[in-house]
Amino acid sequence: MEMDHYQTGLGTPPDRPFGEKDERPRLLILADDVYLDDAESLSRAAGLRLLGNVPLEQASERLDTQIDCDIVLMFCMAPDTRLERLFVQIETLAVQRDMPVIWVAGLDTIDLAYACLRSDRTQLLCAPDHADLAAALLAAADRREVRLVHEVSRDNEGVRLQKLSEEVSRLARTLEALTLRPRHTTPSFDLGPRISDHPSDYIGMPALEPVGSADKGSETAPVDATQVRDLLRARRLRDDFLPADLFADPAWDMLLDLLAARLEHERVSVSSLCIASAVPPTTALRWIRTLTEKGFVQRHADPHDGRRVFIALADATAEAMTRWFAASRRFLCA
Repeated sequence: MEMDHYQTGLGTPPDRPFGEKDERPRLLILADDVYLDDAESLSRAAGLRLLGNVPLEQASERLDTQIDCDIVLMFCMAPDTRLERLFVQIETLAVQRDMPVIWVAGLDTIDLAYACLRSDRTQLLCAPDHADLAAALLAAADRREVRLVHEVSRDNEGVRLQKLSEEVSRLARTLEALTLRPRHTTPSFDLGPRISDHPSDYIGMPALEPVGSADKGSETAPVDATQVRDLLRARRLRDDFLPADLFADPAWDMLLDLLAARLEHERVSVSSLCIASAVPPTTALRWIRTLTEKGFVQRHADPHDGRRVFIALADATAEAMTRWFAASRRFLCA
């Protein structure tokens, strides 16, 4: 017989009338630390049914016997000898069941967690605030529900709109559950509508000759790591004078750091790249995933340690950035 949130003694009785079938996505939390209270309240606010809080020492056995779980949330903030086995076990279940998973890591465990990622439905967070964790829970629940909707009817627009409406309601409840813990501004991947997308009678300037075309040799001039590092230092210096969160550009900062490392013949770990991004680690992880999916960067396994993955520029990206540096010299050195 399935045990619900109340039966496991994890809090108040469930908010469902007696005898009513509970259709909420079922969440299993694996954790040893102080985040449990926050995770429990955010889970309820996100409209999830909490199956239980399981300490890491019992997690593997519980995963072997838990057959009715829809989402797994695991906190792995500190190094632990059990983590690698748990990561592999959870990712195997995620792939087999097409199940969303959320890993909450720290800077000391993020490299191992990233190396074990296999499912595209796994979200990796690093030292997240309440808003990041709430967003991850909502995204996991939404993916599960959208999948179920498509299984019933791929053309049922009314059902889809109803699901979206419910998602908005859950988000409102989640925001109400957040505490006053400091939050970071997270830039969106969506750049929004462009001016050029709008119809206009404006006649622009005539096309100009491409930058650097007058001096083709300048595009092949060598770029050294010192130049790249100087540009990164100048960008960090800007933060002393202008709001850092307003002008955050983590993708470009990470690409610059990777280019400098490539020129220095150095390897860059995920944790190091998160630091170079100058944004919260969870935001940096989202950008790393986006850059990887778009082919700008690549994962490379450490040949000496299978638990570690390095990030490097794709050859085409490195070539494009080198040409940009060469072409921009005419402005930077003027």
